[in-house]
Amino acid sequence: MSAEANKKLMEEIFAVAANPDPAIRDRSLFIASLADDVKWVVTGQYSWSRTFTGKASVLNDLHGHVRSLLVDRARTIAHRFIADGDHVVVEARGNNLTRTGVRYDNEYCLVFRLVNGKIAEVREYCDSVLTEKALGRFPEPHRAAGSVTA
Repeated sequence: MSAEANKKLMEEIFAVAANPDPAIRDRSLFIASLADDVKWVVTGQYSWSRTFTGKASVLNDLHGHVRSLLVDRARTIAHRFIADGDHVVVEARGNNLTRTGVRYDNEYCLVFRLVNGKIAEVREYCDSVLTEKALGRFPEPHRAAGSVTA
């Protein structure tokens, strides 16, 4: 796809994510646009910093955990889209309230890499101090019963 087509797709995804009505924040286009082997990299040096690999991990481990901490579906309002080849950079701001009553209105720079109309990789840059202040530390992975680690 062209840079313009990639930008248009990301604009459509974020238009839904910005809707003030939580019932209308349909994630179906976002979910359909994720490659099965997508990688979501949370940059930095804090508890949330890691790479989520695969569609299920992004949707359940990362987004599912965030969703469990918020009152409503996450609302993210994009205010700039920059497209270059297979990359689209999105500057955005959250507009969210946690279940504990803390505002979580993080500022994001999200770098999307698209391949054949699918999101193949996301690099997320945000205020890590705000993330841990509002959402807490990211939980440590649980080991399955009977699992052995080297």
